[in-house]
Order: sequence, then structure tokens, then C-alpha cells
Amino acid sequence: MGETTDRELWARVTAAVSRAVRAVGRRGRECKFADALVVRMYLWAAWHDRPLCWACDRAHYNTLFRPRQLPSVSQFTRRVKTDVARAVLQRVHDDLAARGIATGLSALDGKPLTVSPVSRDRDARRGHVSGGFAKGYKLHAWVTDDGRLPLWAVTPLNADEKTVARLLCESLPEMPPDALALADANFDAAPLHKRVARAGARLLCPLRGQGRTGDGGHHAVTLRQMGAARRELVALWAAKPDLCDHVLHHRNAVERGFSTLTCHGGGLAALPAWVRTIGRVTRWVGAKIILYHARLRAQRAAAKLAAA
Repeated sequence: MGETTDRELWARVTAAVSRAVRAVGRRGRECKFADALVVRMYLWAAWHDRPLCWACDRAHYNTLFRPRQLPSVSQFTRRVKTDVARAVLQRVHDDLAARGIATGLSALDGKPLTVSPVSRDRDARRGHVSGGFAKGYKLHAWVTDDGRLPLWAVTPLNADEKTVARLLCESLPEMPPDALALADANFDAAPLHKRVARAGARLLCPLRGQGRTGDGGHHAVTLRQMGAARRELVALWAAKPDLCDHVLHHRNAVERGFSTLTCHGGGLAALPAWVRTIGRVTRWVGAKIILYHARLRAQRAAAKLAAA
């Protein structure tokens, strides 16, 4: 990534933080170190994959960001954990990810965030990963077809994906007509189908534990209890399995944004040694997602300018 794009990325982060701080406000006395400075320092450290103490050293800044004064490590650590900092980070995410804008095609996906199997992290849990089991956490995300991750959550690795997906649905914006959410067979559960349908969309996924023809061996009572949304999916797989396969193939393209989160400098790679416990992991992942959306906006703005 060139310097020009990095400058544009950081300019977008800085502007979003300023807007978020104004929206959140502050009650009580003013602090010596502004909330905007604390949040920018944290995002700067996350961008460079460094711990909090690194951000308190003046030698680690350049012309992109050079604060006049820096808090001590203890001050910075306390301020990062405050409700105000958390609220500002949430607003920055909502701003850069355009959280209130839905697309007609989206996908549900997850990414394991593993730690050492002998880690003493009290919040990490053992859970299934590709090829076996591991210990750690999991990022659950709702990915739009334009590459955004407007909704996400971090849980211990053993959390049920379907349950977390239902919780994400609680924050879905108004969906376009005939919107589809694509997922793998792990998400095929009647309660999730019902919840996605209430949000104005339909969940399209392979049917779990059954064939693709007929009613899948369901009793008439079971078909009635599963709800209209999943009954429609069962009938669709029975009538047009090739069409379902074709549409589900687009999940790879939709989820490309999820993979892009990890494949550039400063992206969400393996959890570093200093990021442990659910609070720190969630904050770290949130910072990485903020930086991802800032980069995405910078790249698209550059591409639009080049095409003009």
C-alpha cells in the first residue's frame, strides 16, 4: 500500500473519529488528553500491530499522525477501556461501515481467532475449526455484497453460530425487497430462518442433515412448526436444486470482503500475544474492521477518481 493511500486511509479515520466524538459528547470535567486522541492512538497501534505501551512512545509516530502530547501507559490503558472510548469506536465503525445501508445480497460467515492450546486466557474456549479443534475466539459477521461488514460480534470459539446470527439480526437495517442472506449448512435452523424473515429477507443455505428432494422426510407437523421461510426453502431445494446451487455459488464472491480483512498490512491476522480476554479481543477486532472499512473507502475513492 503506497503512502498516498495510507494518507487517505488515515485522513478518513481521523475525520470519522472527530465526528464520533462530537456525537458522543462528554459529561463531567474535561480530561487533559482528549477522547479523540485516545481513540486515534489506539487505532494507530492496531494499524501497526503493536501493544498499548508502543503507542505512548513519541518515536513511533510520523507525519501522518504526530500528537503534541502523549498520555502515560497507565493513563492510556485506563482511557481505552472507558465507556466513552467504546462508544466512540462504535460510532466510527457505524460511520465507515455505513451500518444503516443494507444490500440485496449478503452472507453470514465466521472466522476463528485461535490462541495457544495451553493459553491461560480465562475467556477462550475450545471449539471446532477446519480440520479439528482449537482454542480461542470467533468473529461472526454479516457481510454485504459490496464488501462491508456492518454487523459483527466476537464470542468464545464454542459459541453456536446460529444463536449469534440471530442476535446480529436484531440490528439489521431495513432490507431491500427480495433480499437474500447466503450461508453454509451450519446456519440452517428454523429459528434463524424465522428471524431473518422478520427482518424482510430470506436465508438461503444448504439443507442440513437431509436430502435435497421432496420434503426431506419431515413430518407434516414438523413442516408446519419450522415456519413459512424454511418451508419455502425446503420446497425450493426440491423443485430447483440447480438454481439454489447457482445462487449459493455467489457466496464466495460476497465473502471475498471477509477474506480481504486479513490479507493486507495491518489487517486482522492471528491474535497477538497481548490481545487476550473477550474485552481486549473485541476491541482489537473492532479496530481492525474500522481500518478495513477506511481502506475500502480510500481504494474506491481512488478508483472512482482514476475512472473519471
